[in-house]
Amino acid sequence: MAGAAQSHAVPGFRRNMVTICAMTATIMQALDTTIANVALPYMQGSLSASQDQINWVLTSYIVAAAIMTAPVGWIANRFGRKRIFIICSAGFTIASVMCGLAQDITQMVVFRLLQGVFGAALVPLSQAVMLDSYALHERAKAMSIWGMGVMMGPIMGPSLGAWLTETYSWHWVFFVNLPFGAITVLGLAMFMDETDKNQELKFDWFGFAALAVGIGAMQLALDRGEQLDWFNSPEIIIESIVSVVGFYYFFAHSFTTERPFIQFAIFKDRNFVGGVVFMTVMGLVLFSTMALSSPFLQNVEGYPIMTAGLLLASRGCGTFVAMMIVGRIMRYIEARTLIATGLSLTCASLYVMTGWTDQTSVSSVVVTSIIQGFGFGLVFVPLSTVAFMTLPGQLRTDGTAMLTLVRNVASSVGISVVIAKLSSGTTTAHAILTEHINPFNNALQMPNVTGMIDLSTTTGKAMMDAIVTMQAQIIAFSHDYAMVMFLTAAAVPMAIIIGSTKAALRKQSEAPADHAAVME
Repeated sequence: MAGAAQSHAVPGFRRNMVTICAMTATIMQALDTTIANVALPYMQGSLSASQDQINWVLTSYIVAAAIMTAPVGWIANRFGRKRIFIICSAGFTIASVMCGLAQDITQMVVFRLLQGVFGAALVPLSQAVMLDSYALHERAKAMSIWGMGVMMGPIMGPSLGAWLTETYSWHWVFFVNLPFGAITVLGLAMFMDETDKNQELKFDWFGFAALAVGIGAMQLALDRGEQLDWFNSPEIIIESIVSVVGFYYFFAHSFTTERPFIQFAIFKDRNFVGGVVFMTVMGLVLFSTMALSSPFLQNVEGYPIMTAGLLLASRGCGTFVAMMIVGRIMRYIEARTLIATGLSLTCASLYVMTGWTDQTSVSSVVVTSIIQGFGFGLVFVPLSTVAFMTLPGQLRTDGTAMLTLVRNVASSVGISVVIAKLSSGTTTAHAILTEHINPFNNALQMPNVTGMIDLSTTTGKAMMDAIVTMQAQIIAFSHDYAMVMFLTAAAVPMAIIIGSTKAALRKQSEAPADHAAVME
């Protein structure tokens, strides 16, 4: 594999085409994590599904992708990265088309499961291909290009999904993957070189089964917890117990067997561990703020979904700009400095968001979103680069799979926590505010209030309840943004666990011919 990687690192037409194919695969998979969300109400009517059934369109994909991300490293090492990349790209494309052609909810869930199975490998394989295709001193640039697809997909997905659904139909949310998939499959078949295969690798079935049970049960509990009132539901309790048991057997087995399912040697690398830590933070922060921003703009600010999508796209603009420049400045500024700066900018933007109300202007939303997106870009590229800077080449695919798995699990946890806290926070704030709606509150006796709202009538009570509910939502959103802000602030000092990168990148740039050099 090292030899293959070394030959890939030669600039030219083939490398450019492989880069394009890796990017189309990344964008295709990243878009699909969020693009279907806005189309769920349309699917529900078309497929004659209940609210609980239609949610399985999202749950089935998330669970399948989470389970199948873990064995990507072993599968690629055993059968060859090119072969697996092509099979997964083709399978994901075909499954996407089948989702668009689904006639009932059963077919849709089955096809979404297939989408998740094949799509799980696309992001880690594309990252591994990009890392092998560029020399060490060029990897910051490579991760900037690759990161645009990973970061822009979830941000632009809701906007693109809304436009496709309203302009055409929900079927095009899945058909849109067809051109990306065709380009990816054909390009990989023509321009990508195969890596070495290790025919002696044995699959750790027990380790995989235990991890699959642990991850699958946890994802189900996180995804369905809000609907079923968390631990007040027997289903969530059972899923949580199954998850704990699965993880227990996985770790107990992995630490006592000669050939564990996951190569724990990747965690001996200081920089990779730092990358895992900050990828966890990014998964929590990026997706939790996305889960909050869209309902805030629609439910509190009152914007239609297309307008809300365009406003959220401004965050993508900030990310795009940061990724354009960060690959160049990493030669002169330490990765840990860029990560700390990016997290600090994210904290500042979240602090501003704690003060958002129904009267917040469009300019404030756009400027804050751009700053936040810029901060994300400053973090994502350095951590994606530094995580593999000192990791041996034979562990690279395992490392990319682990980072993807960590990001997916962290995003699920983050979304579940903030949505649950938003719901409970709104209820609590509403109860506290209504305590002050009584005849003894002098504020309610003011002419400007009594002239508009007559609390002795049903209409007046309904209007007052709507006002209180709105203020309760604003308070709950503020508390959620504050929680994410404190989490991000706590991660800033952890940047010290990342080793020095500037000297290594400069040294490598002075000797570009030595593509196999690795920082000591």
